[in-house]
This record gives sequence, structure tokens and C-alpha cells, in this order.
Amino acid sequence: MTRTARNEHEYEYDVVVLGAGPVGENVVDRVRAAGLSAAVVEAELVGGECSYWACMPSKALLRPAIARSEARKVPGLRGHAYGPLDARDVLAHRDAVVGDWKDDGQVAWVESTGARLFRGHGRLAGPRRVVVEGPEGDRHALVARHAVAVCTGSRAVLPELPGLHGAGPWTSREATSSSQVPGRLVVVGGGVVGVEMATAWQALGSRVTLLVRGGGVLPRMEPFVGEHVLTALAERGADVRTGVTVAAVVRDGRTGPVSVVLEGGDRVEGDEVLFATGRRPRTEDIGLETVGLEPGAWLPVDDSLRVPGHDWLYAVGDVNHRALLTHQGKYQARIAGAAIAARAAGTGTPDTGAWGPHAATADHAAVPQVVFTDPEAASVGLTLAAAEAAGHRARAVDVDMASVAGAGLYAPGYRGHARLVVDLDRETVLGASFVGPGIGELLHSATVAVTGAVPIGRLWHAVPAYPTLSEIWLRLLEAYRDGADTP
Repeated sequence: MTRTARNEHEYEYDVVVLGAGPVGENVVDRVRAAGLSAAVVEAELVGGECSYWACMPSKALLRPAIARSEARKVPGLRGHAYGPLDARDVLAHRDAVVGDWKDDGQVAWVESTGARLFRGHGRLAGPRRVVVEGPEGDRHALVARHAVAVCTGSRAVLPELPGLHGAGPWTSREATSSSQVPGRLVVVGGGVVGVEMATAWQALGSRVTLLVRGGGVLPRMEPFVGEHVLTALAERGADVRTGVTVAAVVRDGRTGPVSVVLEGGDRVEGDEVLFATGRRPRTEDIGLETVGLEPGAWLPVDDSLRVPGHDWLYAVGDVNHRALLTHQGKYQARIAGAAIAARAAGTGTPDTGAWGPHAATADHAAVPQVVFTDPEAASVGLTLAAAEAAGHRARAVDVDMASVAGAGLYAPGYRGHARLVVDLDRETVLGASFVGPGIGELLHSATVAVTGAVPIGRLWHAVPAYPTLSEIWLRLLEAYRDGADTP
């Protein structure tokens, strides 16, 4: 440590990481495992968005809703599962899952790696240099011998609408951390946050209105997936409106009833309104201008997660806009950490070829995602439309999930659907989509098939256990062999 002329402390590390969410933590883990010294800077809670305002609290809210729904279909249980959820108990469990928004455990983990945690707002101050403004007015300068990794994530975007910013709207943070169940909740947006939070709060007792600009929800997935999810929301009492545009929000102060005004003049009344309408990178105030980059922009990267033109700068997770998913960001972090370590060792060129140890190839070909609605939705790889747009000679094979014995045992009257997208030239799986109760656990087998480019002929020898939902793989392969889709 040295003391600069500006009376700030200066430290030197091999790697400096901006952001101590799951992505930053994984970069730290990988470079420390390679023997490099590391510092990590965090302005909020160590553990990041996923731990406190996204993945973990949202799934804690959703699990009771899904469990009750499934119990209502099971003989011997269905007559006993029609009471309301204990909202107080569910919210208390959510609070416990997020550690009551305290990060002691996460801090202990960072310290256990031997990395140094700096609390405060970190900004680049030129190549390989980060300045941290601490919460007590302290100031530190961190110099990176080999790499700076920007892992600052993304935040929710509120649209520019008359009356919105003074109305106290919910974003994903308020939707996952509210201590009260609103009597009426208006949800604007048909993406993952919109449909998951509509599912959770409806189950907890809110009267939900879902407003979607397009013709359906979950637009990045196959169209049939969103159709199943919308049907289920409507059957449970949600007021679902597609093809509508919000023009304004009216509220007297930040409390009290809120009116959402639609184009054409119709109004939707609620006690809270959630806008789930997109995200932007947390790069507006991290000193990008000091290294010739645009503040507030997404950061382009190569497959080793390095920013072109900056051989020391990496952008990992949401900030690079490749795949805004926690598990994908952690995957990128493992790749970036390995690439940083390889370059620091100076023993050769990192292997950045497709599927190599220093290339995040899965970002292009095999991104898995589960949406924890009721029914669940899951996909990996390319949709049929995306495969055709990419120039593949592709075919979709569709099967009703109810065609397997495991579905009927899971729940009488099981409803769901599965699709494989097959490359006809290579006879490998380009993508897979599933919708139905419990199908999230089917996804990893599909991810392995897509990532490994497993030939259809070899998949015939992967025998699914009977009677499980995974037998859908056999039905899909049979439908492909027979040359005709099963409706």
C-alpha cells in the first residue's frame, strides 16, 4: 500500500472487480483459484441483485404458489389445498431467504477467498486504475496489474410517461421486496418479471391486471409457451389484456389508488403498479469516459469477455447484453476468470475457439432459461424462427406433454407442450422448449443435447426412466423419426 499526494490510499492487485454480485464473485473465485490477487468493489449489498431483489426472493414468493397449485390437482390432497396462502408466512420466508437484506454471509465468503472487499462506489480513472469513494468519505485508488472486470449488472428501466415518476411505481425491486400484499396490482410488461410477479402476487391474494403491448407474453420463447402461461393466468382470475399501450399514470402522491391510462382513454385502477418493461446497464457512472468508452452503454466483448481495444478490460454478466441471466453471467465469469489467468501467466495464447476453455460459446448457441410461472416455461438454444433466420434447414417436432405416463401421474388433467428444433443437415438438436408443471428439471438434459451437438441417432440410446416426465424425449424422437408432428 502507498499513500498518494491526494491523501488517498493506493493498492495494487492482479485483478480488480467492479461489482460483488454473483458474477463478480465468480470472477474473484476463478482468479483467486489461479493464484492471482484480487480486490472487489461493491456499492450496495455483497451478493448483488440476484440475491436480494431478483432470483432468490422471487422464487421464494413463487414456490408456495406453485406448490399449492400442484397440490390442488393431486388425488388425496386437492380437497385440502383450496384455502388462501398464509401471506405473512410466505413474506417472512422470503425475508429469511434474502437474509433480511444483510450481506454478512456473502462478505464472509468473499473474505474466505483471500480477496479484499472495498465498500463504496468504484469508477475507472484511466487504464487499469479504479478509484473507490467509500461510505465514510474515505478514498482508495486500486491499480490492476492484469485486468479490471466490470460486473456491475443492470437496473430496471421506467418508461417516460406522464405522471409515472411521481407515482411511486414498482420495479422488479419493489415487486420482490414488498412487505404488503396489494389488493389490486397492475402489471405492465409481458416478459419474465411481468409474468412471474403476476403469478406470485395473484397467488398471495392480489387482483392482478396484466397489460401487454404485444400479442402475447415471453416473446423470446416459442409462441405456444406464452399462450399456455396466459391461459393459466386468466383461468386463475387475472385480467389479461394484450395489444394495449400505456399512455399515462395518475396518482395523488406516491400512495393511494393509482390509475393507469391506456391509449384510447380506458383506465385500469390499482393499489400498486409494476412496470416490468426492460433493463439498462449500470455503466453510467463508472468512469468509462476515462478509457474512451460511452457512459451508460452496454459494453461489447469478444468471447473471452474482453472489451475490444482494451486488452486489460473485461465486461461480464448483464453489462455486455449477451444474456441477462444470473446463471449465464456466472458462466461468463468462469470463462473470463480462466482467460484472465491464462493471459496473466503469459505461457501461451488463450484457447478462444468455439467451446474452448476461454470462450463463452454457450452465449450464442445454448442459453437455458426457466420461467417459474404456473405452468413453468423453459427453453434452451434456438426457437424455430431463430433457427430459420440464422440460415439453418430446421424442423420443429411438437408433442403434447400429456402423451407420457409420467404427466398423468404428476397430475390428472396435466397440460403442457414440448418442442425440439432439429438441424436437418446435421441431425442434431438446435433448441428445445417446454411448458407445463414441473418441466424446469427437464431443461438440463436439453442443454446437454444442444451444447454437445448430440446426434439424434445417439439420443435414441439415452433411455428415459419410466414413468417420468423425461419420457417426453422418447415421444419427441419418435415424432421426428415418423416424419410427422404429433399435435
